[in-house]
Amino acid sequence: MASNPCTFHCVPVPPHPPSSKRIFANPWGGEENGVRGPTRIFSKRRRRGGAMDGVQVKKAAEALLKWLGGEKEKRKNLLAGDEGELLYLVVSLKKPPNFKKDKPQKLQVPHPVHQYDGAEICLIVKDHKGEGHKQAKEKVAKFEKNAGVTKVLGVSKLKTKYESHEAKRQLCDSYDLFLADDRVIRVLPSLLGKSFFKKKKQPIPVRLAAGKWDKAIKKACQGTYVFWSGGNCLNIKVARSSHTAEEVAENITTGVENLAKILPGKMNDIQSLYLKSVESVSLPLYSVAPEAQK
Repeated sequence: MASNPCTFHCVPVPPHPPSSKRIFANPWGGEENGVRGPTRIFSKRRRRGGAMDGVQVKKAAEALLKWLGGEKEKRKNLLAGDEGELLYLVVSLKKPPNFKKDKPQKLQVPHPVHQYDGAEICLIVKDHKGEGHKQAKEKVAKFEKNAGVTKVLGVSKLKTKYESHEAKRQLCDSYDLFLADDRVIRVLPSLLGKSFFKKKKQPIPVRLAAGKWDKAIKKACQGTYVFWSGGNCLNIKVARSSHTAEEVAENITTGVENLAKILPGKMNDIQSLYLKSVESVSLPLYSVAPEAQK
């Protein structure tokens, strides 16, 4: 059964062995699963915080992709579509971040998690009693491939057609990504319900008032997002199994660098980092040793 990535990882990091280097055993054990023997993560100088070990990040990406490839073959390619299965960067912080729950934080990554041409996107627009919704659909239809948008949904219809919990749950499951006019973001949490927050699918704000809808939508698809619902743990969609190990590693490195920029204490606020898929075990990438904590 798939585990919730956040609840699975927010546990104390076990104490390291008394040596000059910190050692983690290979989570899948054995050469055949992608990593030979124990995996060295931190030298003494890295225990005091700072940059991740790029070599370890790439090894973790290679091991996870190899494992996912084996699982996909076992399940006769039923795990994911062309985009591949989502990979998550699980971040444990020393203290809760100062993010707003209704405003996702964008992290730019070099390799998009959601393909502009392949994702199922729902765009929520501002309207009044249906007026504005039709114009929005006509505007989207003028762009090449509808600017990647599968459905245009007005706030008024969201209020009337999706009142029940089941209707909201079905809406949440129907699309890969939800975008919304930034002018209506604040009213959406009460209209969408808990399913969107549990599945980290809160709508991404886009500036439609500026007029360049296609560019705003494409830009929104090119990043990944931090959704915070409370606590010290963050689950960030960082890559897909269709990416190469190098691309996964680059997304992790760039994503962590950009995450550190929006944290008050920068990299010092991060306790540990893990890489996982929905059903895999966690691969450790970075951790602050106990003696480095204040």
